Amino acid sequence: MIEAQKLPLFLVSRYRTWKMTTYAENRSWYHHLAEQGQHPRSMIVACCDSRVHVEALFNADAGEFFIHRNIANLVPPYSPDGQNHGTSAAVEYGVTVLKVAHLVVLGHSNCGGIRGCYDICCGNTPEEEVKSSFVGRWLLNLRPGYDNVAGIEDPEERISELEREGIRISLANLMTFPFVREAVEAGNLTLHGLWKDIGEGRLDYLDPETGTFLPV
Repeated sequence: MIEAQKLPLFLVSRYRTWKMTTYAENRSWYHHLAEQGQHPRSMIVACCDSRVHVEALFNADAGEFFIHRNIANLVPPYSPDGQNHGTSAAVEYGVTVLKVAHLVVLGHSNCGGIRGCYDICCGNTPEEEVKSSFVGRWLLNLRPGYDNVAGIEDPEERISELEREGIRISLANLMTFPFVREAVEAGNLTLHGLWKDIGEGRLDYLDPETGTFLPV
């Protein structure tokens, strides 16, 4: 037997409200999406953090974005080793099947995953704990970025900069995927880095010329 439980009442209530309002007012659009499939122009790799509301940030409707979420919005290097790679599979599908024109890595402030990587790199997390944790092993994708922020004295500033460094590393890793590099070089795909300040509502973009983050 599947160990599933009844849906919590607050989810039932919210679904019914959505069905009677948003869906009812846009029924023809949802029918169009169902019949025509998805044709998003952009793919966004975002963090699992519940405070990162991608659709609301860009006032997007259903069908506009192909969104993949993971801990700390990381993209690992290309590694065709026959193992399971959820993020790499999403990137492959977005670029080769959906043929998105833009691929965005969206980071954010106060990221628990980034802080976790910081603790690992500082030695605050026992090595055996890292090896036995799915999260710990995943965050090791960001270890190369730790050395790049080691010169920052204040720990909180160092962690904040590590959030941005994670975006830079993910963009660099994207270019190790042959199909991503081919699409970029052919002019069919552009890569972008964004960082959101949750408390202030600010959105910064990675300037390709200077390598720094500037306000949108």
